[in-house]
Amino acid sequence: MTPVVLGLGSNRALSNDRAALSPCDVLALACKALSDVLSGLTVSSVYLTKPMYVTDQNDFYNMAVFGFYDGTPESLLEKTQAIEAAYGRDRSKEIRNGPRSLDIDIELFGNEQIDTEKLLVPHPRIYERAFVLVPLLEILPDSADIPSREPFEKALKSIGMQGVQKYGRIFP
Repeated sequence: MTPVVLGLGSNRALSNDRAALSPCDVLALACKALSDVLSGLTVSSVYLTKPMYVTDQNDFYNMAVFGFYDGTPESLLEKTQAIEAAYGRDRSKEIRNGPRSLDIDIELFGNEQIDTEKLLVPHPRIYERAFVLVPLLEILPDSADIPSREPFEKALKSIGMQGVQKYGRIFP
């Protein structure tokens, strides 16, 4: 079993024939789905954050989850992308870094460093994103980058909070 950290985000409501789901509803349902994929699931609070890169869009609701995975990084990517699709994500119809109902990034996969066409782990932009570091440090306060052993807390201090605000808990 490999310890993994996933970052989750949503800033677009999801409507279907039965109901409309807020971004927080989508995140809660994604956590429930991830509890079937990861054992020992630990879930952070949700944080409200300003969008980066493409700023003309709604604020994001972001969080992190930690758990143990029995499989390869590639199989975890397939499962997380299936969960994204189940909750309205269609990569073929979206703007890169634009609005999305659900985004799940593999931030850390054990001690592995992965650099393939489909997957980069640790996530390459983890150090520039307070919306990843803040929830990650909530659930793993002593966490450090694998290659450098640089504490993530030090990285967060260097970039600041970037307007990240605690929203609350949405999943037990």
